Amino acid sequence: MIAEQHIDAMDAAQLRELTARLLTEAKHKDAVIEKLTHENAVLKRLKFAAQSERFNAEQKSLLDETLDADLQAVAEETEHLAPRAAAPRERQQAKRQPLPVSLPRREVRHEPASTTCACGCQMKRIGEDVAEKLDYQPGVFTVERHVRGKWACAECERLVQAPVAAHIIDKGIPTAGLLAQVLVAKYADHLPLYRQETIFGRAGFAIPRSTLAQWVGSAGVQLQPLVDAMRDDLLRRRVLHADETPVAMLDPGAGKTKRAYLWSYCSTSFDRDRLVVFDFAEGRAGRHAMEFLGHPGEQAWRGALVCDDYAGYKALFAQGITEAGCLAHARRKFHELWANHKSTLAEQALALFARLYEVEREIADLPADERLRLRQLKARPAADALHAWLLAQRQKVPPGSATAKAMDYSIARWSALVRYIDDGDLPADNNWVENQIRPIAIGRNNWLFAGSLRAGKRAAAIMSLVHSAKLNAHEPHAYLKDVMQRLPTQPASRIGELLPHRWTPQPGC
Repeated sequence: MIAEQHIDAMDAAQLRELTARLLTEAKHKDAVIEKLTHENAVLKRLKFAAQSERFNAEQKSLLDETLDADLQAVAEETEHLAPRAAAPRERQQAKRQPLPVSLPRREVRHEPASTTCACGCQMKRIGEDVAEKLDYQPGVFTVERHVRGKWACAECERLVQAPVAAHIIDKGIPTAGLLAQVLVAKYADHLPLYRQETIFGRAGFAIPRSTLAQWVGSAGVQLQPLVDAMRDDLLRRRVLHADETPVAMLDPGAGKTKRAYLWSYCSTSFDRDRLVVFDFAEGRAGRHAMEFLGHPGEQAWRGALVCDDYAGYKALFAQGITEAGCLAHARRKFHELWANHKSTLAEQALALFARLYEVEREIADLPADERLRLRQLKARPAADALHAWLLAQRQKVPPGSATAKAMDYSIARWSALVRYIDDGDLPADNNWVENQIRPIAIGRNNWLFAGSLRAGKRAAAIMSLVHSAKLNAHEPHAYLKDVMQRLPTQPASRIGELLPHRWTPQPGC
């Protein structure tokens, strides 16, 4: 009735505007559904055709679990856009087998807050519904038995029962603790799902890797809004680090792997909030960095970016982003000369770089204004001495030599390399972000044999949460478990409370 009155109050122009907006939204939703439907068909074709590809056994296993996770993620996104159209999928699901009676059980009872009926009568308990969830602590499975008592009033026949508790995977058997275990093992401990299947089997309940993959796909979809919020928060910082590292990605159509890239963006070590957000891309082109930081326009990020001399970042600087060079990259070129050839010129250069880094160690824990003052007082003379030495020595070495190339790198980028001296918020180098990527190199052969861009994006999103939790001194499993317990009922306006740098553990975490 209220809606009808509201429509009656609208004039013709407002109705036309509302109709146009609703039609635009409907067309956009239809386009997304069509895109997801096509992607689903492609994934199914890849899944059933994978046996004929020229992969080894391990790669085939990794491809299978990736495709299963992708299919589940696409299904969830489609269901979110068109829940009625997706309803038949639920009826086609196989009946779940009961959990083994040998597993220890812990009851969690859910009863109404009051069992007194509105008519004043005391209600009687007439039954209960029981739902079992599979939980896991390292090496041990347990079962949570959620018991929801049914209470009825004999006089007015009113029935009362506690509502079903919200879970990250609706109608699924895993607890948030088990899901956190699977995600941390895959994206922090670098254990593919087929290895986790074996580990769980030793604990008494072998979970098929296809089921684990579906859980990963579902969890990735549910956690994505949290990662989006963290990216938005990160882009409010004035100074960011950026770096990229190659990873292998399976190319099912070609039957081999191809090179993709994991881009890393993070706040500085001077920032009180510690955030790192990874972005997976199929290439190293500068457009990927531009897409992450924002296209030219009002919403584009316009801070200072600490990065190396990779050409892909150059377009960003043309759009108004300030370039801050990496002193460590410049120093590293001389260190390689000294380590490999015992170059005396390289040794002299390293001594001059050491003076700059001595200042940085001295001021690391000071506030920005004090860092700026001491840099001007101590680092500026040291930088001027290094620059003068580079210019003088460059005239004495032959063009094209390794020493000349090392000197040319610093001379050509000198303004960017010493920009930190005039800004107390800028770090001297990019080592901070490189340290965030380094642990990933350990497991890149395990978790990024992706059969699709979606799988890589999902890995980047979950790793963003895991590594940001570590940066803020949180145990990743405890963080993800608590977040996935709270996320289903967390209002969208308060999702920021669950970000790693703002998260406060609940009692018992």
